[in-house]
Amino acid sequence: MKKSEKFMLDDIDRRILRHFQADPSLSTAELAERCRISNGVCWRRIEKMQAAGIIQGQEAVIDWAAMGYAVEVSLRVTLDKTQPRAFDEFTEAARKVPEVIEIQTFLGRVDVRLSVIARDMAHYQQVYRDRILTLPHIADIEALMHIARVKRDEVLPV
Repeated sequence: MKKSEKFMLDDIDRRILRHFQADPSLSTAELAERCRISNGVCWRRIEKMQAAGIIQGQEAVIDWAAMGYAVEVSLRVTLDKTQPRAFDEFTEAARKVPEVIEIQTFLGRVDVRLSVIARDMAHYQQVYRDRILTLPHIADIEALMHIARVKRDEVLPV
């Protein structure tokens, strides 16, 4: 199946995805058991969903604060859109900043949002001055200091 083709999920696929999202560390055998299907059926369905781009991978979720990063800032950036390659050049340069952990692009007044982490305010100030403000094509930038994460959930209701 090509990634461009629409993939229709049935009840078994949804069951697999529900259990897989709840605990991505499950082996195929454990997943099959929880879904009440055979290992072979489970493995083939996972392979189909991966080929269709529905399951794109697994990742480790790291608590940055536990690793000593106490500051998180969301930077809303407006780019100088008179430059034809402003988006590409900005995002290419922003990807090279290790403290930038997420880049999102938008349509509207704000063009890009960067999530930046730092060990403390002195580290953030150094990253902001030396790495962020030197990024190309910035017309305006607004910093929003992260206070608390009220909800973080990337689980889809399948």
